[in-house]
Amino acid sequence: MIKVAIVDDNSFLIKATQEKLSFFDDFDIKFSAFDGLNLIEKLEKNRNIDLILMDIEMPNMNGIEATNYIKANYPQIKIIMLTVFDNDENIFNAIKAGADGYLLKEVNPKDLQQGILDTIDGGATMTPSIAMKTLKLFREPIRFEEVDVKEEINLTSREVEVLEQLSKGLKYESIAENLFLSKGTVRKHVENIYAKLQVHNKLEAIQKAKNNKLI
Repeated sequence: MIKVAIVDDNSFLIKATQEKLSFFDDFDIKFSAFDGLNLIEKLEKNRNIDLILMDIEMPNMNGIEATNYIKANYPQIKIIMLTVFDNDENIFNAIKAGADGYLLKEVNPKDLQQGILDTIDGGATMTPSIAMKTLKLFREPIRFEEVDVKEEINLTSREVEVLEQLSKGLKYESIAENLFLSKGTVRKHVENIYAKLQVHNKLEAIQKAKNNKLI
């Protein structure tokens, strides 16, 4: 059972998300929060959360600020942005903050379920239109800030192969099959890649690898 928290300042939209998840037996909704600060208060009392569905525009502390905080203090918790905003800057900032996925609120129940399952399994779920925008951001980086100075990063040849496969959008099962590895070995390589690149998710890893010409 996947333990989920929902963060949104609109109670109607919280209920709508709860209803979408109620069709499936995979999820246990532990609590909802109305902004980032409220989420942090509730997490201090109940840290046993696997995944957060996070709105962006909220009072007191928005979803991107909350994602930054959660990833710094509870790095094991997965975060999917669930929002109506699909502009480039929000996507860029959400990924930079460590978001593991980005879905629009219009997502249907089945796609929301599959997106959560994929994210828990190490994937990076995205609404198709967001995925296209993200690819464009990688190909033509927007200068929201200065590009990081190249770092000394040492990946093994196998880690580079795994990262190249990830950059093609392949899931762990496909990567394992293509490289004749077990799924567990792929997962371990990905963990090592994240640690060496000092990133939280696949999207950040691909961006940083491209910036440093590793792939």
